[in-house]
Amino acid sequence: MKDKELKYHTLKIKLNDMNYRYDVYQMINLFCDFRDIDFVDDEEDYSIEVSNSKINIKCDDDQWEYDFEKKYTFKEELKKGIFTYFSEKTSKELPWGTLIGIRPSKRAMTMIREGKNDEDIINEFKEVFLTSENKAQLCIDVAKREIEFINRDYKTISVYIGMPFCPTRCLYCSFAANPISGKFKGKVKAYLEALSYEIKEIGKYIDYRGLKVECVYFGGGTPTAVNDEEFKAVMEDIYKNLVLSRDIAEFTVECGRPDSITYNKLKTMKDLKVSRISINPQSMNDETLKLIGRNHSVNDVKEVFKMARELEFYNINMDMIVGLPGEKLEHIEKTCKDIKKLNPESFTVHGMSVKRASRLHENILNNVKYEIATQDQLNKMYNTTVKLSKELNMNPYYMYRQKNMVGNMENIGYSKTGSECIYNIEMMEDRQTIIALGADAVSKVVYKENDKIERLGNLKDIDEYTNRIYEMVEKKKAFLDTLYK
Repeated sequence: MKDKELKYHTLKIKLNDMNYRYDVYQMINLFCDFRDIDFVDDEEDYSIEVSNSKINIKCDDDQWEYDFEKKYTFKEELKKGIFTYFSEKTSKELPWGTLIGIRPSKRAMTMIREGKNDEDIINEFKEVFLTSENKAQLCIDVAKREIEFINRDYKTISVYIGMPFCPTRCLYCSFAANPISGKFKGKVKAYLEALSYEIKEIGKYIDYRGLKVECVYFGGGTPTAVNDEEFKAVMEDIYKNLVLSRDIAEFTVECGRPDSITYNKLKTMKDLKVSRISINPQSMNDETLKLIGRNHSVNDVKEVFKMARELEFYNINMDMIVGLPGEKLEHIEKTCKDIKKLNPESFTVHGMSVKRASRLHENILNNVKYEIATQDQLNKMYNTTVKLSKELNMNPYYMYRQKNMVGNMENIGYSKTGSECIYNIEMMEDRQTIIALGADAVSKVVYKENDKIERLGNLKDIDEYTNRIYEMVEKKKAFLDTLYK
């Protein structure tokens, strides 16, 4: 079966042992560009027979066998076999190989702590997971930088605050990011009042339990989606209750979209000691920005960045997305060229992920056709971003992966030395308790004794969050008491 056929119809798989359905599905899904995979009893596209020593795959008149090396676990051998077959069939070069976990650098970190050297780690990634050498080295580089920042004092925590509004909803978005116009406009005041209550109560709880705040991160959605006065009010609440007199290491505001950033909001952030901001173009191509539902232009990005520099913000991050509909290598090259001229202290590369809650996924189900870069093009696009990091004298410092990412790639943050986002590292490595405030924000407790993690999410619906804020705050205090009482 040819590559183009893998893309455009539901694949029917006949599998002799359904105990391995999940592993077989995960490997085939890497090559199917988000199309459905069904397991059937007959009229299959592929028949896959798994035994204790080999895999046999039949497709029409073709038959293929893969003998296990018996050097690794059974599931590792199974995944290697399925991956190898479809790699040959589709001629796709997937540099992460069989690795599908969201935090691949954790494996490298574990091996570093076991005393293994870089060569041993790279060989294990290549042999066990068929990972390319450059991706294995990337895991090592990220792990070594993360180790410098991970905080294991269980009474040191970070705080996340979420703003569930955006100027518009982007094509690919699946977050709690409600358009601030229309029916949601009237919900802003009540939401901010509820959020203010939660910020104040959790500030009191932190003091009561004698906790130390390392990082405060205000994200979303888009924190700057509200008007200047509303933004100033919530920022003052955050500062007075979570930042003032705490000697925190980092205060980040993910300003986000340039069309929502004003001089007054930047001035508010500067006055309230924000140490790091993020201005996120996603693309520096106007036609792409229009397609994905953004109201700003490339020039808007440049003007807002200039304004931030004039206010003496010297730790600015910029986000970009690889794999956006319609973008080719030349689009990424332009985005990188423009970002290089702006010279931020860090930038984050996201691979586009097709989430089920996004308009993009809905449109795909409704047969709206998008031009998506080929795997070869995506690999070259990522290489272009790596080149940009070197030109800006940056190194990778955190990384994570998501399901249904175009090209099965990664999200990765680059920064100049001293401009790393500590919160991102702590969040990714699951070694620190994070108290999360706002609609759909998820707190997590990391237990001192065994690194066990438990999570508690706030209600996602804005009305429910607003109406039940007192109940949620008390529930959160009880949740945190399991660790700090």
